[in-house]
Amino acid sequence: MTDAPLPAADQPIGLDLVAPEMYAPVLRRLALAALGLAVVVGVIVALLFGPVAGLVAALVVAVPAAGQMFIAPRRRLLLRGSTVEARRLFRTRRLDVTAVTGIELLVTPARLSRVALRLTAGPDRRLVPLALYTDSGSGRELHLLGLRRLADALIRSELPSALLVADVLVHQLRAEARDAGLPERPLYRAVVSARSKDYVGTVTLTDQEIAALY
Repeated sequence: MTDAPLPAADQPIGLDLVAPEMYAPVLRRLALAALGLAVVVGVIVALLFGPVAGLVAALVVAVPAAGQMFIAPRRRLLLRGSTVEARRLFRTRRLDVTAVTGIELLVTPARLSRVALRLTAGPDRRLVPLALYTDSGSGRELHLLGLRRLADALIRSELPSALLVADVLVHQLRAEARDAGLPERPLYRAVVSARSKDYVGTVTLTDQEIAALY
């Protein structure tokens, strides 16, 4: 059996930690439940205050859930070549990773700790989630192809800090590929490093701290 071919370089790669197609069934079930609740509420209000009030009450319950089911799957974070695309309902914002003027590795230590990459290119900023870890030692990390393509894009940047972060992603990629334990994964080490500061809020790791992650 041969390995599946890798997507072409210009094919967009999802950078969402949880892809919309994974939670779309949950959204559909919630929307159906909200629709059922809207009917019940509408009938009760209609009996008490009239059909117009009943219709308004039903819409108040149903519309937000239906809107969320429609909007959420269309909010995507993608990497096409070296360009990060943040897709929203009516527009797409783009940032070229190779043209970044600033790059930061951010860690928010909490019961659910978050590791993210903040990219700055002039007035534009983009936050790319890399991992989520719980206190119990579980979590979710950016998939292998996303790590690889993001590292490839960062390597083409002229910023020294971009090369440091690219090395972190490459070591994370290798750790995930061999199913290494959390202590061997650089992104989890970033959380440990941030927690050691005993600081409340988001921590921006220094270049020295980033280099110590691998």
